[in-house]
Amino acid sequence: MISQTQFDKEIELIIANAIREDVGDGDHSSLACIPASVEGKAKLLVKDEGIIAGVEFAKKVYHYVDPNMKIETLIEDGSHVKYGDIVFYVTGASQSILKAERLVLNAMQRMSAIATKTREFVDLLEGTGTKVLDTRKTTPGIRALEKWAVKIGGGENHRFALYDMIMLKDNHIDFAGGITKAIDKTKQYLKETNRDLKIIVEARDLNEIKEILKSDGVYRILIDNFNYEDTREAVKLIGDKCLTESSGGINENTIREYALCGVDYISSGALTHSVYNKDLSLKAVE
Repeated sequence: MISQTQFDKEIELIIANAIREDVGDGDHSSLACIPASVEGKAKLLVKDEGIIAGVEFAKKVYHYVDPNMKIETLIEDGSHVKYGDIVFYVTGASQSILKAERLVLNAMQRMSAIATKTREFVDLLEGTGTKVLDTRKTTPGIRALEKWAVKIGGGENHRFALYDMIMLKDNHIDFAGGITKAIDKTKQYLKETNRDLKIIVEARDLNEIKEILKSDGVYRILIDNFNYEDTREAVKLIGDKCLTESSGGINENTIREYALCGVDYISSGALTHSVYNKDLSLKAVE
């Protein structure tokens, strides 16, 4: 996984690029009718229900736009919220509040949706010992926000990108000439480049599970698109030789049954690619 320093840098880049995109050479709507000296106060109002996420991100946005902004937090990230709740108050230059408004809302609405869906999956896994993972099926440019939201919802992050973990999927295996060749070439590559990266290998059937187990150095086996019976058999074959992960169209109706097959992790792209933004708004306080 990437370091906290790398993650923080990703967040900084997201904020800088989003403000560049949205503000350009100025928020002329505000500049035209609100004097720079005017100060105001606004509240983040919940008009939905679920898990709130993005409060700490909002603070970073406000402080990027104007270091003098003050935020009074009433509800922390990861808390359950309902219609009418006030998450925070922000006080400062009215121009600054408005300049940051859309980025804060866009991010928090999406992050809250992801955190809410993640929490639903986490709750469904209660008592099984299986953990839910996200994937790289994220919105280009804001992956760090979406993976942050998964953590807020109680899930865990898979690899961040292509550079922080080796994942040999079906196409890698086919292009490399087979599972064993792909693993051997990978281990040689890591040795030659002096890299310390974990290796995950995808299996499409039980025979591929057996072949993967002939090689040392595999951190986790991805049991992809298996039915329940074959998943249980795969877990039995793997034993404690490496960690196990189920994936492939797993949803709220099937996730617990897959967990009961004994896998360590279940990964779901739906956490980030199939959510509907939560309804939040920023309203001026008189």
